[in-house]
Amino acid sequence: MTEGTAPPWAVDAERCLERVREICLSFPGAAEKVSHGAPTFYTRKVFAVFGGSLKGDHYAPVARNALLFLPDASEREALVQEDAYFIPAYFGPAGWLGLSFHRLGGADRVDWVEVAELVEMSYRLTASASLVRELEGRGGSSSGR
Repeated sequence: MTEGTAPPWAVDAERCLERVREICLSFPGAAEKVSHGAPTFYTRKVFAVFGGSLKGDHYAPVARNALLFLPDASEREALVQEDAYFIPAYFGPAGWLGLSFHRLGGADRVDWVEVAELVEMSYRLTASASLVRELEGRGGSSSGR
């Protein structure tokens, strides 16, 4: 690898972040900031984070290239049974899950419609009622964007 060239895993993580950013910022009132070193998407409350860690392993690739989101309680148990999902450090005790793009095989193997649906679920659970109404006024579904 030549000096100044990013390793392949970093390039893939950047591609995943760009797709996550595009999805998250399409929601009404959404903004982005860096919090604790991670791109964080929020309205008044955080609804998505790019990258996280596992309890005991803060640099695990499984969690570094991942979407952290708050699932609906009725879907959480089913999601956590799938290999691509994990319980992230810090956010996990509050009910959040992570979707590892690393475990899926990278940006080209991710179902981005599913990612948009997960982000929308998290957004609906954290955004104000007025922002959710605005989303519904747009057609209400991230997969239709």
